[in-house]
Amino acid sequence: MDIFSDLVLGLSVAITPMNMLYLLIGAVVGMIVGVIPGFGPSAGLAILLPLTFGMDPVGAIMMLAAIYYGSMYGGTITSILLNTPGESATVASTFDGYPLAKKGRAGPALVMQAVASFVGGTVGVLMITVLAPMFSQVSRSFGPPEYFLLAMMGLMTLIVMIGSNWKLGVISALIGLALGTVGVDLETGQGRYTFGSAELIGGIYFIPIAIGLFGLGELFYAFYTGMHRAGEGTLVDYRKETRFWPTAHDFLSTRWTMVRGSILGFVVGVIPGAGATIASLMAYSAERSLSKTPENFGKGEMAGLVAPETANNAASSGAMVPLLTLGIPGSASTAVLLAAFMLWGLRPGPLFMEQNTELAWGLIASMYLGNIILLAINIFAIPLFVLIVKVPYRLLGPCIVVICALGTFTVNASFIEVWLMLAASIVGFFMRMYGFSPAALVLALVLGPLAEQALRQTMTISRGSFDIFFERTASLSIIALTIALLVLLPLMGRYGGRAKTSSKAKG
Repeated sequence: MDIFSDLVLGLSVAITPMNMLYLLIGAVVGMIVGVIPGFGPSAGLAILLPLTFGMDPVGAIMMLAAIYYGSMYGGTITSILLNTPGESATVASTFDGYPLAKKGRAGPALVMQAVASFVGGTVGVLMITVLAPMFSQVSRSFGPPEYFLLAMMGLMTLIVMIGSNWKLGVISALIGLALGTVGVDLETGQGRYTFGSAELIGGIYFIPIAIGLFGLGELFYAFYTGMHRAGEGTLVDYRKETRFWPTAHDFLSTRWTMVRGSILGFVVGVIPGAGATIASLMAYSAERSLSKTPENFGKGEMAGLVAPETANNAASSGAMVPLLTLGIPGSASTAVLLAAFMLWGLRPGPLFMEQNTELAWGLIASMYLGNIILLAINIFAIPLFVLIVKVPYRLLGPCIVVICALGTFTVNASFIEVWLMLAASIVGFFMRMYGFSPAALVLALVLGPLAEQALRQTMTISRGSFDIFFERTASLSIIALTIALLVLLPLMGRYGGRAKTSSKAKG
């Protein structure tokens, strides 16, 4: 009953007129961010985060969260119509989404992806409602040793999931850790790498780096790769089709696919470092393995579109669990959301849901409402979002540059942070070009100071002995889980990769 009463409280917070307006804005912006090829939730959140400065924290968090999970809906539109994923989590949706469009079923495919996204997102939020309080209770026994190990687990699993370029992922994470050491050492009071600048005494702020890496960096890389020209002449106009709505067979044949994809996606989403991309690939591969007609996958099979769509939306919900209950971001997008909490002086962790009941449950309740809004937008406003694909980058690019610069300056009125953002954009461009991981850098920048503080507190408690990590049940459990993930996640990645290669070959 406590969960039910908390959820009712959250709904009362979420349905205020102003918060509903913020939620609607976030859903629409999330769809737009997802539709633009080359941009994802990380870029959209990083660019728009400074613009929420001064807003009511509850409404702002609801809006930013809606941008996060709303981009999962929008990214599939270009996957189906242009064979160009809006972001990495919708790559698997191209395998059967585009073949469906070429077969004259773009309309049913777009509607089914909206329904699948709604089911995956809603199931994910239901599981958050039940599991988040349990996670919060368990995490209350955590101390500095456990928080250090959790931070390391998030970094290591992300690096492992990078795959064959894991060495570049390690280098990216080390760069982020190095940036996290800038500022005053809280234990000794000595300045570290400030170069005499008073503005660097407090360290390098997360927001300028995130905006540079994910905002301008992604824009520069999109221009470099010619992504702004991708898909020209390949747009499928579903309005010319004789049937827009899916058939009853489409729904009946994929009902269990939605269930399997939702559960698998949520479980993978909870794991720090795994994320929606690997969840969608795993769901696609698993569905193909279970299908009675696996030879049809890659040729326009509806289950091949529904499986990754339910999984990536459920995974985006699952990633909120460690963020809210442990204060550990499991992906670049949730790292930006963590920065949003910190912007208003809020610190997610074991006591967050108890000390900030209205905000926490208002956010969870808003996710139910947000998925309903996104379902309606997807089905009835698809033609409008398709037009966004045609906006020339020569018009879109300058607008993004101006928003990034103004947004960075607005937060702290610091010109140094604007220069840091521009420097980060150049670094981000070259990182993408040569296979480094901006996500690993950002996560290391966020988790590095937290891990350093936790490690120092741990060493103070244990008087310099590392035995403390092996004397506590919770620490041993995290170490065992980390080892298991480091062994299993590469296998999961290869499993999903084989599905991708197989579908490309069949297509």
